[in-house]
Amino acid sequence: MFDKDKSKDGYLSGKESRRISKENRRITNEYEKTRKRKNVPESEYLTQMRDPKNAVEFDDLHTSFFTDNGVVKSVDGVSFDVPQGKTVGVVGESGCGKSVTCLSLTQLLQRPQGQVTGGSIRLNLGDKAVEVTKMPEEAIQKLRGSTVSMIFQEPMTALNPVFKIGEQIDEVFQLHMGDQLSEEEIRKRTIDMLKLVGIANAEGVADMFPHELSGGMRQRVCIAIALACDPSIIIADEPTTALDVTIQAQILDLLRNLKARVGSSIILVTHDLGVIAEMADEVVVMYAGRVVERGTVQEIFASPAHPYTIGLMASRPTVGQEVDRLYSIPGKVPNPINMPDYCYFKDRCDKCVAACDGDYPHMISLSPTHQVCCYRYYDRTEVAK
Repeated sequence: MFDKDKSKDGYLSGKESRRISKENRRITNEYEKTRKRKNVPESEYLTQMRDPKNAVEFDDLHTSFFTDNGVVKSVDGVSFDVPQGKTVGVVGESGCGKSVTCLSLTQLLQRPQGQVTGGSIRLNLGDKAVEVTKMPEEAIQKLRGSTVSMIFQEPMTALNPVFKIGEQIDEVFQLHMGDQLSEEEIRKRTIDMLKLVGIANAEGVADMFPHELSGGMRQRVCIAIALACDPSIIIADEPTTALDVTIQAQILDLLRNLKARVGSSIILVTHDLGVIAEMADEVVVMYAGRVVERGTVQEIFASPAHPYTIGLMASRPTVGQEVDRLYSIPGKVPNPINMPDYCYFKDRCDKCVAACDGDYPHMISLSPTHQVCCYRYYDRTEVAK
C-alpha cells in the first residue's frame, strides 16, 4: 500500500514525516536562538525607512510554518506600505496570509513552528526606525501595546476569563508606564479608556469579568486595551466579524473617531468589502500568501484589475439586484506546501493569456498608486518597484 515515502494518495509515510519533523526542529531551533538573544545592541536592528512618511514598510516578507507535512508558506513575498495616519485595508479569502502578515509585525506567530524566514519589516518610531525581523524578543516586547497594538478577531478568547476587565487594562499601563504612574493614576486612566470607547458605566464594567459582557462590549474593551498607550499603529484583525450589523456600525464609527483623535495608522484585516469601502484609504488584495493588487480604495473598487479582485467584487451582494445565487470564484486555493511556480491564481482564472504558463508575474504599475500582479498588463505598463 505504501511506497518508500508516500502512499499512492500522496500522504507522507511515518518515516518521511519523522524526517521532516527532525529537520524542522533543527531549523526552528536556529531561529529561536536568534530570537531569544539577550543584551543585543540596538545598532543591530536600527535601519532607515524608504519613505519617512510611512509608519511601517513590509518588503518581500516571507513567513512560514514548519509542520510535520512540510513547510507551509503562509506569507510569500509580501510588500506594501502603511502611511502615517492612514487606514490600509487587507482583504482576501481565509488562509491567504492576512492575519499572519500582521502577526509577523508584532512577532506573535505560533512559535516555534511559525517563523519569519526572509524579507524586511521596517517600523517608524519617529526619531528612529527599526528592523522588526532582527529584533530580539525582549526588544519587541517593549513595542507591543505602546507602538503597535492589535485588536483581535474574537474578544472572548483575547480577554483572560479569570481576570476582571479593569485589571486587564491596568496591566497595559503597568507594563509600559508602571514606573511613571501610581496605582490610583493607573486605575483612573483605565476608567478614562473605558469611557473613551463608549462604555457608560465604566466603573461598573471595570469590576466585571469578560463573560458578563456582551460581544459588542467585549470588543470595546479590546479596543480600549489596544489604544491605552496611544500606539502609532493599530492592527484591527476582523474587528466586527462576531458582531451583529448594528454593533458593527458602532465599532466602525468608534475606530474612525479614535483614529482622528489619536492620529494612528490602522491596518484593517477583513473579509467584508463593505467595511473596506467605508473605512480604508488604501487596499491590499492578498491571495495564497502574495499581494496580487494594491491601490487606493477608489481605484480598487472602481477599476479592479486582477482577475481575483474582479471575482471578489462580483461576489458582493448588490442592493436592488435580485439574483438566484451569488457569484463565487470557481476552484480552490493551491496546496500551500507545494505551490506552483506559475501564477497561483491561474488554475481558477477565466482570463488567462499565453504568458500565464510562464513564471510568477511581477508587480505592474497601472498608475503611481495602483499596482497589479498579472500578465494581462505587461504590454502597456512598467514593473513596479
